[in-house]
Amino acid sequence: MNVMSFLPCLAGVVLALCAGFSPLSAAETKTITVTRDVSFANEVEHSLSRGLTWLLANQNSNGWWSTPDQPAVTALALTAFKGDPKKRYQTTEPVWLKRGYEFLLASVQPDGGIHRSNLVTYNTSISMMALLAANRVEYDPVILKARGFLVGLQRDFGAKGKLDDVFDGGIGYGSKYEHSDMGNTLAALEALYYSKRLGEDKNLADAQDLNWAAAIQFLQNCQNLPAYNKQKWASDDVKNKGGFVYYPGHSMAGGETNAATGRIALRSYGSISYGGMLSYIYASLKRDDPRVVAVFDWLRANYTLEENPGMGPQGLFYYLHTMTKAMTIYGVDELELKDGRKLNWRKEVAMRLLNLQRQDGSWLNDNARWWEKDPALVTSYAVLSLEMVWRGL
Repeated sequence: MNVMSFLPCLAGVVLALCAGFSPLSAAETKTITVTRDVSFANEVEHSLSRGLTWLLANQNSNGWWSTPDQPAVTALALTAFKGDPKKRYQTTEPVWLKRGYEFLLASVQPDGGIHRSNLVTYNTSISMMALLAANRVEYDPVILKARGFLVGLQRDFGAKGKLDDVFDGGIGYGSKYEHSDMGNTLAALEALYYSKRLGEDKNLADAQDLNWAAAIQFLQNCQNLPAYNKQKWASDDVKNKGGFVYYPGHSMAGGETNAATGRIALRSYGSISYGGMLSYIYASLKRDDPRVVAVFDWLRANYTLEENPGMGPQGLFYYLHTMTKAMTIYGVDELELKDGRKLNWRKEVAMRLLNLQRQDGSWLNDNARWWEKDPALVTSYAVLSLEMVWRGL
């Protein structure tokens, strides 16, 4: 099992805090004037406040949440506090919040990575997002060095400078010997996108940037879209076309064998398909790009909040969080499904999370896949999702 595939996501609060870096231009984003549902917004705020209260009560005295070995869990919790609708923690930081950030800073390695032991891409990327959410200039050198570290993790197998391997352009768990995957690549692309202003600052040394064209090549090598992905497993079947798999040749949702031809088609699944949509956006593909249109069409056709499509209850909270982030950044207010139905996806996501909240204010998945039995992780997912929903109500 990929032990920390549980963290290929992060804080949607940065969408609001990193002003000026929306992946969609004003001309591309449809503006809709709506009357705010104050009553429902208050319900959502109450729910996420209960979640924050639970997180506060369950912080370790040394500043971390859940485990000191994986700073990314602490980074998720810190970013959740920074996104509090009441804005209690954006300018003033109580001692316990400072202690959390001190723990992250103590996890910084000489090469710029932010981690304690392993899974360096996830930990570095997600910690960068928490540092960005703090909006403190003294963190900029740390973020910039971490940015350079992530850029250095981009894979280039085979002939250098040539995209001659299906894993080229992506990012893996952190070792130069490990291949790329969608989870690590998404986490890195998000952190690199939102730290772009630092890379463009002429006053900061060692600014580096990713080979974004190579990253796009890797992304399309993970998409079920034969027009762009020439691998034999890529499927044009309506059940899979447009969706994503975890890495070239492997889907967490398995595959299907054609009885007549013997050809194996890999199944698309929900959480990683929303991850693919987000990754394309971070890589600056336009809304009408066929690759973006294809994944959005697959997601509309497979819309559900009852499960992670293709994975059942596995990774349900990551799925809801990644969906909320993707819909928010894509600029969707009313979602039109393939069958013509239109729905207020924000209210539906919020109600699903409100109904899943436990009496003590936390959330947790009965299915342990991807660490979703860890209430600190899952509560952070849920709070971050509700904060994004709250801003759009």
